[in-house]
Amino acid sequence: MTNTHTAGEVREDGHDRSTTQLVRDISQQTSHLMRAEAKLAVREVTAKAKRGAAGGGLLAAAAATAFFGVAALLAALIMVIAIGLPGWAAALITGGGLVIIAALLGVVGGAMMRKASPPMPDDTITSVKTDVDSVKESAHR
Repeated sequence: MTNTHTAGEVREDGHDRSTTQLVRDISQQTSHLMRAEAKLAVREVTAKAKRGAAGGGLLAAAAATAFFGVAALLAALIMVIAIGLPGWAAALITGGGLVIIAALLGVVGGAMMRKASPPMPDDTITSVKTDVDSVKESAHR
C-alpha cells in the first residue's frame, strides 16, 4: 500500500497540511540543512588545518635538522681536505664550491621564476574571452 497524500489531505497522524505549510517546512528544513553543512565544512577544514600545521611544524624541524647535518658534513669535508692541505685552504675550497653551487641554483631558479611570472591563468583568460566573443556573436544574430 502506498502512502501518498495530496495538498490539504489528512495524514495518518491527523494533521491537515496545506501546500503553503509544506513549502514553509521545506524552506526551513533546507535552511537548517545548509547551516548544518556549513558547520560540518568548518569543522572539517579546521581539522585539516590543524593536521597541516602539525605537518608544517615537523617539516620545519626536519629542515633545521638537515641544515645542521649538512653543516657537520661540510666540517667533515673540510677536515678531510685538511689532511693534505692547510685548514684555511680546505675551508676556502669547500666555501668556494658552495658559492658556485649557490650561484648555479640561483641562476636556474631565477630563470624558472621569470618563466612563471606573471602568475596569470593565461589559458583560462583565453577561454573566457572566446566564450564572451561567442556570446556577443550569438547576441548580434
